[in-house]
Amino acid sequence: MAPGPAAFVVFVRLPVGIIVTMSTFLLATGLVALAEIGDKTQLLSLLLAARYRRPWTIVLGILVATLANHALAAWLGALLADAVSPEVLRWIVVAGFAAMGLWALKPDTLEADSVPQSSPFGVFGITLVAFFLAEIGDKTQVATIALASRHATELSAVVLGTTAGMMIANVPAVFAGAWLLRKLPMVWIRRAAAASFLALAILAALAPVHAPASHPTPATGTPP
Repeated sequence: MAPGPAAFVVFVRLPVGIIVTMSTFLLATGLVALAEIGDKTQLLSLLLAARYRRPWTIVLGILVATLANHALAAWLGALLADAVSPEVLRWIVVAGFAAMGLWALKPDTLEADSVPQSSPFGVFGITLVAFFLAEIGDKTQVATIALASRHATELSAVVLGTTAGMMIANVPAVFAGAWLLRKLPMVWIRRAAAASFLALAILAALAPVHAPASHPTPATGTPP
């Protein structure tokens, strides 16, 4: 027997949902990977790798800290999307992306004493605490909040994408160290990150605002 209309709808809509989720994931990955190059958390990766020489332990600490921090950031972004009207949210997102575009042009610095000297969990604990704290208020955390407020129905894709972007930028820094940063065209990478955030600000400003769907009012009156 041929499949009915319901089966056809499921067949058509499932790939579309996957494509939308993947596009959100790839957008988050690319933005954060660009923004993270030369960021203070990447400098922190270099410092940890030079001080402790335990690359796989450091990478694991970075992964856990990033997942925890960006999950919190995505939750805050979803709360923001629920707390304000679509029009207000649009301009908050525009302002956030524009600010991150300008912020991306500024080279970051890191103080060596910002790394804890000890932890009951060793190098893993030091990396986890240092990275989580360094990400608070950092541009990649702000980017995660903005992306989550814009894609509030795809928080998993946002968190996994921003985490993947962080790992793309930081894992090579842990293993290749300062040599890698000397080889990268830092000025052009910062400009590309700034251009990407500013382009998102423009797109967010031009995107149509979708008002929340209104619930139908039940009919009143006595039946005939």
